[in-house]
Amino acid sequence: MTSQVSSPAEQADETVVGEQRKPAGAKDVRRIDRVIIRFAGDSGDGMQLTGDRFTSETASFGNDLSTLPNFPAEIRAPAGTLPGVSSFQLHFADHDILTPGDAPNVLVAMNPAALKANIADVPRGADIIVNTDEFTKRAMSKVGYPASPLEDGSLDGYSVHPVPLTTLTVEALKSFDLSRKEAERSKNMFALGLLSWMYHRPTEGTERFLASKFAKKPEIAAANIAAFRAGWNFGETTEDFAVSYEVAPAVSAFPPGVYRNISGNVALSYGLVAASRQADLPLYLGSYPITPASDILHELSRHKNFGVRTFQAEDEIAGIGAALGAAFGGSLAVTTTSGPGVALKSETIGLAVSMELPLLVIDIQRGGPSTGLPTKTEQADLLQAMFGRNGEAPVPVIAPSTPADCFDTAMEAARIALVYRTPVFVLSDGYLASGSEPWRIPEVDELPDLRVQFAQGPNHTLEDGSEVFWPYKRDPRTLARPWAVPGTPGLEHRIGGIEKQDGTGNISYDPANHDFMVRTRQAKIDNIDVPDLAVDDPTGSADTLVLGWGSTYGPITAAVRRLRTAGEHIAQAHLRHLNPFPHNLGAVLGRYEKVVVPEMNLGQLATLVRAKYLVDARSFTQVNGMPFKAEQLATALKEAIDG
Repeated sequence: MTSQVSSPAEQADETVVGEQRKPAGAKDVRRIDRVIIRFAGDSGDGMQLTGDRFTSETASFGNDLSTLPNFPAEIRAPAGTLPGVSSFQLHFADHDILTPGDAPNVLVAMNPAALKANIADVPRGADIIVNTDEFTKRAMSKVGYPASPLEDGSLDGYSVHPVPLTTLTVEALKSFDLSRKEAERSKNMFALGLLSWMYHRPTEGTERFLASKFAKKPEIAAANIAAFRAGWNFGETTEDFAVSYEVAPAVSAFPPGVYRNISGNVALSYGLVAASRQADLPLYLGSYPITPASDILHELSRHKNFGVRTFQAEDEIAGIGAALGAAFGGSLAVTTTSGPGVALKSETIGLAVSMELPLLVIDIQRGGPSTGLPTKTEQADLLQAMFGRNGEAPVPVIAPSTPADCFDTAMEAARIALVYRTPVFVLSDGYLASGSEPWRIPEVDELPDLRVQFAQGPNHTLEDGSEVFWPYKRDPRTLARPWAVPGTPGLEHRIGGIEKQDGTGNISYDPANHDFMVRTRQAKIDNIDVPDLAVDDPTGSADTLVLGWGSTYGPITAAVRRLRTAGEHIAQAHLRHLNPFPHNLGAVLGRYEKVVVPEMNLGQLATLVRAKYLVDARSFTQVNGMPFKAEQLATALKEAIDG
């Protein structure tokens, strides 16, 4: 969904400042500036769909937002168990926000497992809406509740709202020709309707979505819409909810433009399509499905009208092999994967380095090692991307910082690959891939011109005066070799994995030539034109710099804002380009007494920074499969400031 914003941008700290007003009706309506809601239930309860619909309506309303889906790796984990809990957290506000929020103000728990798995994150005083129908003795014992938490006093201090969601849903659908089990499946729509009433969300978009989703099953579509409306009406009429809330649109948080809600994987997909159009090249994706990267394959397969060709290969190696072949043939070639797939693709990435062809390798990082945590986030593939190949095989590495930034990062990766004739790593992660936020749709004239010039004819004159094509005769500025499309008359040439002679491309085992080619490939990467690192240091008097990369941007920035509001002086810088580093990074690091590097790994960027710049960079790390919390980072950074 899109919304039009026409006021200038301004930023606000993440604070809650509420004001109350009482309309003429029987219910109170309270105006608040932000709220964090978490839907939680079994993986079969439709929590991701519920959260996604609530997010879409919130985006159409014009709020700033950030989301955190969290779900099991299994397609259908055991019902009613802690490992089977799926949740979706949404933070939305009337001002600029940066994270999905540290702790939910509202928890919707569809069963005892959902309550137990999430209650530790819920602060006292928060609202908890529980589906009392599921709090049976058997269901509670399955997750270790000896007695009902709704009656034993363990939830004292919370604002608990017991609602028989299942019973109410079945009652609302009694006129439909559905079995009880079929009717019960709509209880997530009842919950969505209740929350939509509670926070004054639009409803038309959800009803259109349900009608479209179940267009071939009109009875199911009508039942879901009826359950959704029943949830809304329940909130409007019940005495259990005396207050509803308004969160005004975040008009001042956005630059002028047309906005839509977007996830990181969809933004990456759109960025790849836009890059192919700006380069005037067909887009080819060779991929093998893997969580959490598969959505890119799904999305790109929908855009054949833009000259996109997608190939779902039989394995990871075939996927990248096909993509490299497409690059040889003159396409903008892409392969998508996660950490385990990178391991399998590493030999072909080395081949792409040797052949010096443009290829985008998109790694949506997840918890490892091995299969690890398929649906959880991590930043632990940085060193793998940097060095995970045999021999000296340097590749550029870049990373997006937010879901919306994935679009621009895809464009930048394409620029580097096409200009410098090299494979490029894009390091996104599960948090960015599934998370979403508002994205301003750019105008076409704002996008970079990525058009390339293929080799058209001979480029070298021999001593006898004859003209030939040398596949490794380089551009003196970029050190990129010419890109010759197979079948072009007069441009027959040889490239491959065995070392080639400089210029001619003939196979060469000469030691001096190999030394020259290795150093030249490294120099090509080292000299890539990347922007200088921007530093946010408002007073210029900070002694401590927080250096981040990738998806830590939101939590770091939120933490820095909190510290500055408290009177602390602290600087912040965030890296998009990880190889090569921005040329001014050494000078930036030298200006500060303390450098703190928060990462969702065991200190990989900090290791690189220490080695290259001999700076005592201090790591603050986390590898629990979840993004940092702003308060957690603020505490750690305050300790660093205080020494």
